[in-house]
Amino acid sequence: MSGEKILVIDDEKSFLNAVARNLDAEGFKSVYTDNPNEGLILARETKVNLVLTDAHIEPIDGFTICKTLKENKDTSGIPVIIMSGKDIEEDDILKGLEKGADDYVIKPFSFKVLTAKIKAVLKRYESNEHRDSSIKKMGIVFDPDSRTVKTGDSMIKLTRKEFDLLNLFLNNPGKVLKLSNILQTVWGYDPALYNDPHTVEVHVYSLRKKLPEKISKKIVSVQGVGYKLDI
Repeated sequence: MSGEKILVIDDEKSFLNAVARNLDAEGFKSVYTDNPNEGLILARETKVNLVLTDAHIEPIDGFTICKTLKENKDTSGIPVIIMSGKDIEEDDILKGLEKGADDYVIKPFSFKVLTAKIKAVLKRYESNEHRDSSIKKMGIVFDPDSRTVKTGDSMIKLTRKEFDLLNLFLNNPGKVLKLSNILQTVWGYDPALYNDPHTVEVHVYSLRKKLPEKISKKIVSVQGVGYKLDI
């Protein structure tokens, strides 16, 4: 994996330049701007492979940038990673996930972690996994081919990670899934480089909120180990 074009949007120019230099050193092609309006134009017109945006940039914040890209048919397939300060609240992370963000990275971060996250997200978008047939369980219809989840006639709108997380649970009913295994399977992270349980916790919380109670209460935490779908 090399040569992918990464668009970086941040209003702190010294930080922006540092990120661009490091991405170039890792073999990516960086495109960058400190203007979010220009960033949206670049995303549409330069065929970028991933957008890395600051959460609190003005006049259009990173959440709105993400939402705008995901709702436009020409850019909906571009993965988005949101960068934010260490004082970010859990509600902000959930807000980003609701807008379709594919991952978060908290400033200050190491460029090794950033590179690992970018590669994991790109790998996930390029993969052709989930080719099994539809799964019907506990009042939902899960179709991995069309990447849809329904309850009755209603569609349950899930982010890409939430969908992949649910897929993992449904295909491993009753099995305790270790946090390291979930991070590796759903996020593509190397546990030796990244093993933060909070990433999984936030996404499980968000997934539970969207699912019918009949199935959400079956996704249980196994303290100190991970999670399982309790069937």
